[in-house]
Amino acid sequence: MWKLHNNGILEPDAVVKPTERLTWGRTIGLGAQHVVAMFGATFVFPLLMGLNPQLAVMMSGIATLVFLVAVKHRVPSYLGSSASFVGVATAIYGAGGDPADLTGALFVVGLTLFMVGLIIHFAGAKVIHRALPPVVTGAVVMLIGFNLAPVVASVYWPVDPWLAFVVMLIVIALSIGLRGFMGRIAIFLSLVIGYILSWVFDLAFGPMQKVAEDGTVAEQLRVDWASVASADWFGLPPVSDLATWSYGATDNVVGFHLPSFSFAAIIVALPVVIALIAENTGHVKAVAEMTGEDLDPIMGRAIAADGAGSMLATFVGAGPTTTYAENIGVMAATRVYSTAAYVVAALVAILFGFSPKFGAVISATPGAVLGGITVVLYGMIGLLGAKIWKENRVDFGNPLNLIPAAAGIIIGVGDVQLPFGDGFSLGGIALGTIVTIGVYHLARLIAPREMREAADGASLIYDAPGIYVDEDDDPVR
Repeated sequence: MWKLHNNGILEPDAVVKPTERLTWGRTIGLGAQHVVAMFGATFVFPLLMGLNPQLAVMMSGIATLVFLVAVKHRVPSYLGSSASFVGVATAIYGAGGDPADLTGALFVVGLTLFMVGLIIHFAGAKVIHRALPPVVTGAVVMLIGFNLAPVVASVYWPVDPWLAFVVMLIVIALSIGLRGFMGRIAIFLSLVIGYILSWVFDLAFGPMQKVAEDGTVAEQLRVDWASVASADWFGLPPVSDLATWSYGATDNVVGFHLPSFSFAAIIVALPVVIALIAENTGHVKAVAEMTGEDLDPIMGRAIAADGAGSMLATFVGAGPTTTYAENIGVMAATRVYSTAAYVVAALVAILFGFSPKFGAVISATPGAVLGGITVVLYGMIGLLGAKIWKENRVDFGNPLNLIPAAAGIIIGVGDVQLPFGDGFSLGGIALGTIVTIGVYHLARLIAPREMREAADGASLIYDAPGIYVDEDDDPVR
């Protein structure tokens, strides 16, 4: 399947193409590096969505194999857990939904992404730029990220505010202070350090005092490994018992389960499709830039493959997947674009999925540690929208750009609601996205020609961490 590159010898500045490979020993080493790059985010995001991280890691490997086959090994990429749905999960749970409602809504998102990919495959990538110009894409990404701020303030941070604050400082220090590959896994390193620090806090300060709803006070350890001790070393992830599931409970058992379909949950989740289209398109463009190949003809196939992977993952109870910039950065640093390394990474992830002990350790991550990480991470997600605006030189002096984005962001961040009868309301991310897109295209219909021409400046410009290098050939972060 893969041609051996230069008899297995990697010369300085040599480029290994996607359809080539190094010796299997080196390929396995590169695959392990890709595992480390994707690992932190792939199990952190399911935790934040109330889903099973062990199952998510397993399905990420399976989805990656499906993706590589679908794109005929032309687009080297790893499909890990997506951050875009954390706010969706919070909204669905807050409205009384359960994990089955969540995965049902996310299955529909994956199906929609799959259909969009097919349309792009047959109509061409230009349809993305017409329907979702940079001002719209940036606004949607921004409101998705900033809509998560209440989750930090009300769910994770209050668990142990001082520990969360210390972990936040660790995230900032490692993200800025580390360089190269270590800098790319700063979130993962912060989680490990925060985990250990929580254990030290338990030893130094004793258990936390937790006040129940009835006013009683109980002690609670920051790191509770009771479930770790009882978990098997080998076996499949558990099967969910949704009959006893409750939002926010620490003893929830979430694993394999079939999705259920709620119209209200689907409406909340669908706008994230826009972020996924932009994300996938950007990653394919980044790979094309690095490999020097024209991948526009395969753009639709890649987006459809991501949708198919998400459908497969959510059907069994895991979260949806997306292509990972972290792994693109690894390729940029090594100049090895072989998909063989991604196959190795996917197989390793699948093996991790067969260890309930591993899943229990991840699930026991202290809430305050997640609070310190998410206060930075959610802000970064939101500011990616501003990055899209900057790189595409969006002119906010033009009302055609300013007004739709302004209205949509305030609705999304403020969780503004628009009721439809007694049982349903549209708000937050969903309403903000609809307003941004709808108002923008409506405004174009009534705007003077010179205003439209001024707003049409640059087309989408994409990059990803690592596709540019400095004078020493080190990735610019």
